[in-house]
Amino acid sequence: MKFLDRNCRQVTALVLAGQDRSLGFLERWAVRAHLKVCGACPLFYRQVALMRAALPRWRAYRETID
Repeated sequence: MKFLDRNCRQVTALVLAGQDRSLGFLERWAVRAHLKVCGACPLFYRQVALMRAALPRWRAYRETID
């Protein structure tokens, strides 16, 4: 199962790519598998999710100021 063997750098790239496009089934599976065994990547994943959720609120706030 070589396709699941991803390092942190590759998983980080996939997490960021997932912001721009839909990841394929094997890519999503590889990210999930890596997140279960890595200590640092789940934190990065949560930070990206937080930024993604905060961006629309920040845009709405900025529009009310201008």
